[in-house]
Amino acid sequence: MITLLDGDELDASGLSWATGHQPGTEFHVTAKFRYRQADTGVTVHVLDADHAKVTFDEPVRAITPGQAVVFYDGEECLGGGTIDAAYSEAKQLQYV
Repeated sequence: MITLLDGDELDASGLSWATGHQPGTEFHVTAKFRYRQADTGVTVHVLDADHAKVTFDEPVRAITPGQAVVFYDGEECLGGGTIDAAYSEAKQLQYV
């Protein structure tokens, strides 16, 4: 069941990559938004060196601006960034 807290994409900034460079301009990996959270399938669309739009395979609950999004390829951490905004069906989510 999808709720008002479920998002389907986010904007991230402050991107940092474990290898020093991004894996591509668009790629499918998994991501975590909270410690101990199960991996979530995402497509990362790198907009520029510091910004990305991240689209989720399935809606995710309570994606919170200010928290980190971390990208993984299996067990390998690729990098991540800071969540700037979360969206559901193209509408920005407001939790406050």
